[in-house]
Amino acid sequence: MSSPTPSYVHGASSTPFLDTTIGQAFDRAADRYPEREALVVRHQSIRWTYAKLRERVDRCAAGLLSLGLESGDRVGMWSPNNAEWTVTQFATAKAGLILVNINPAYRLSELEYALNKVGCRALVTASSFKGSDYIGMLRELVPELGEAEPDAVQSEAGPGAPKSERFPSLEFVIHLGSDDERGMMRFGDLMDAGTPEDERRLDAIADTLQFDDPINIQFTSGTTGLPKGATLTHHNILNNGYFVGEVMKITQEDRICIPVPLYHCFGMVLGNLTAITHGSTMVYPSEGFEPEAVLAAASEERCTTLYGVPTMFIAELEHPDFGSYDLSSLRTGIMAGSSCPIEVMKRVTSEMHMDEVGIAYGMTETSPASFQTAPDDSLERRVGTVGSIHPHVEVKIVDADGRIVPRGEPGELLTRGYLVMLGYWDDAERTAEAVDAAGWMHTGDLATIDAEGYGNIVGRIKDMIIRGGENVYPREVEEFLYGHPDIEDVQVIGVPDERFGEQLCAWIKLRDGTSATTEQIQDFCKGQIAHFKIPYYVKIVDSFPMTVTGKVQKFMMREQMIEELELREQRTAWSATL
Repeated sequence: MSSPTPSYVHGASSTPFLDTTIGQAFDRAADRYPEREALVVRHQSIRWTYAKLRERVDRCAAGLLSLGLESGDRVGMWSPNNAEWTVTQFATAKAGLILVNINPAYRLSELEYALNKVGCRALVTASSFKGSDYIGMLRELVPELGEAEPDAVQSEAGPGAPKSERFPSLEFVIHLGSDDERGMMRFGDLMDAGTPEDERRLDAIADTLQFDDPINIQFTSGTTGLPKGATLTHHNILNNGYFVGEVMKITQEDRICIPVPLYHCFGMVLGNLTAITHGSTMVYPSEGFEPEAVLAAASEERCTTLYGVPTMFIAELEHPDFGSYDLSSLRTGIMAGSSCPIEVMKRVTSEMHMDEVGIAYGMTETSPASFQTAPDDSLERRVGTVGSIHPHVEVKIVDADGRIVPRGEPGELLTRGYLVMLGYWDDAERTAEAVDAAGWMHTGDLATIDAEGYGNIVGRIKDMIIRGGENVYPREVEEFLYGHPDIEDVQVIGVPDERFGEQLCAWIKLRDGTSATTEQIQDFCKGQIAHFKIPYYVKIVDSFPMTVTGKVQKFMMREQMIEELELREQRTAWSATL
């Protein structure tokens, strides 16, 4: 009697890795397609060829070097989607600087933690976005900016010497606006700051960079209440972007509409890096997601490819003017970020002409994609699985003892290969918890692999909540809410939501003699934590359901809320924790 087939797959491939840095790959695209459109930013009225984009990238890189930044230094980027984001992405890569992606929704406590955790020497920031006054928040966090010279946070010791006790590493704040801001440097001035010597240094640096060097830090929520900085290399994200495009059959003729945020791996890797490794055009419809802007961009720019999380596609399909836009140029795209409702997938295929739309599955720590559906997969496969294993990647499904389970049986999904991060920045303990001695990344997702090697995500071991593509760990929100003077204890769970996939719900025990409403709890959170982390539902309780050993039973809380709120679980095609 033969043994059952184990739940192990590997992406055997004859397609070799890209053995270059991101800067080298970018320059190759510019050399090959100099007059082809590289970047279209509709809300900034920008249309740059690859040659023009390279000129801007090189000027920015030289400007960063003129500040005295050196290879390995960290540069934060706190901004919604715009041309400057992309210029900075490729400029830092060419200069050997590590780009630190900062969520535009971050507020004071989150920004402070991120900047100090990785020791950013420079921060590039938007002035404002959707009611967020970034300049004002920075002045609140770093009051010394008002006393500094116009181009740096510095002391009398000289340029670059930190003055802020709160941010000992931060020396330069570069803002994207046109106004003079004391203590800050305009991005436009940075672009003009480089000298011929800086340009020569840039050329010399290119020869010293290795594709295994760290080049990007992306923060993910942490189960201990503090975000973790996943540290990624050129090799990690460049090749992942490349192979995502290969699976989608992307060429230089494709125009990729990117409404997903650039600070997220969906935008900067599956979007920008997929584009430059294939000579494609990057199209940004707007700063932040606006369904009408996406429809207009896809139609007027004759985009062939469209990305989005399910909530984005739902908003586009439900827009009252949807029928007035010609989307016939679309053929493919990726739906990822959270569970994908099957009916939505079917509508995207039929009503948006995206016959080849697929699903990608992965996580920030794996660059991100490890599974992806292919254009020639059946609709059933594309809506009912996360696809096949990516090229040059291994996956196994294991039980609680770490043993591989037979095909079809659920267990934890582990991933190994070029795509696994270097580790969490300055956090060896949590790195060791996530990546074992054999190099396997423990995802925390429960999955199955069928007889033909297709994966399916059936749940999560970790209690992470995925709200509209944003990953939220309850512990992080709980730790913040513990700071409310009237809250004695709190438990945060995710409950089903038709629009966002999940919404946050907080069960709160108040201190004796106090009271609080949902609005008061939400007001306490506003301006302090990102909007997607603010509980949508608040339930004041006297106690939590517990086991006999005193462990909170969150699944019972979730079931109770579903019943009380008359919520409905959706049948979904799980896509991703990208």
